Amino acid sequence: MNPRQLEAFRAVMISGTVSRAAELMGITQPAVSRSIAELESFVGFSLFDRIKGRLVPTPEGQLFFRDVDASFVGLDRLRASAARIRDFGSGSLKVASLAALGSTLLPRATKLFRDQHPSVTVTLTVMSSSAVRNHVADGQYDLGLAADEVDLSGVEHQLFSSVAAVCAIPGGHPLADRKTIGPADLDGVDYIALSPEDRARLRLHQICEQAGVAPRLVAETPNSATVCALALEGVGIGIVNPLAADGFPQRGLVLRPFKPEVPFRSHLLFRPDIQKGRIVRAFVAALFKARNTRPALIRDSHR
Repeated sequence: MNPRQLEAFRAVMISGTVSRAAELMGITQPAVSRSIAELESFVGFSLFDRIKGRLVPTPEGQLFFRDVDASFVGLDRLRASAARIRDFGSGSLKVASLAALGSTLLPRATKLFRDQHPSVTVTLTVMSSSAVRNHVADGQYDLGLAADEVDLSGVEHQLFSSVAAVCAIPGGHPLADRKTIGPADLDGVDYIALSPEDRARLRLHQICEQAGVAPRLVAETPNSATVCALALEGVGIGIVNPLAADGFPQRGLVLRPFKPEVPFRSHLLFRPDIQKGRIVRAFVAALFKARNTRPALIRDSHR
C-alpha cells in the first residue's frame, strides 16, 4: 500500500467516477483503475463493486474510506502549517513590552503588521522591563521591548529608539507658556517622578544636582503614561517618554522639550535559542514604521 493508491481510492470516493478521479489527479483512467486494483489486492477485500461499468463502494470500502479521509485531512493540515511557516515563520506571535510603548506605539505597529499578515495571531502583554527580559530569555515570548536599564545579557538585542524626554505640564500651569523647560524651572515645583531605577529619572536627578535645584516630589510611578495622566489632573509636572504621550495633548496636557536633553532609550529583545523567523522580522519592521510615522507631539529625534 502506497500513498498514490490511497490518493486514487480517495479521489474516486470523492468524485464518484474513475474519469473525474483521473482529472483530479492528473493521470489516466487506466492508472487510477490499476491503483485501485493494487490497493484491493493489498487490503484483501473489495473496495468497490463493478456495476454496469461503474464503481460502487462496498460497505468495507466505505468503512476504510473514513480512516483514509481522516489521514488526508491531517496531511492537509500539515500542508497548511507548512505554508504558514514558509510565509510567516509561524501562525502566532507573542510580544512583551514595557508600559511606555504598550498602549501607544505597539498597537499601531500591530495594525500595520495585521494589514500585511491577517492570518497571524498576535499576543501582546505589557509588563516591567525586567519581566520582559526574563520572559524573552526563557523563550516564553518571541519578541520584547524593554527600557535601557534592563540587563541585556543572555538575550539578542538591538537599540529600538532613543528619544529626548519632554516635560508634561498641566494646562494653565505657569510653565505651560515656556518654549523649553530647564532644571532651574523645576526648583521647588511639584514633581511627578518615574521609578527610582529608571535611567531617565537618574539622569534628571544628576542634572538637577549639578544645577543646585530640588523639585518637590509629590508622586512617583514606573509609567510615563501615568505621569501624563497625573499631570493632566494637575498633580504636578513630570519628565516623560514622548512615545507614551500620544493622545494627551488633545486632552489638554502641555508638552515642552526639556534641556539639556534626557534620553529615553528602549531595546528590542529576541529569544536567544532560535533564529529570527519571517514573522518576527515582519513585526520588527512594523515597529520601526510605527515609530517613524507616529503623530508629531513636539520635535524629538531618533538616534
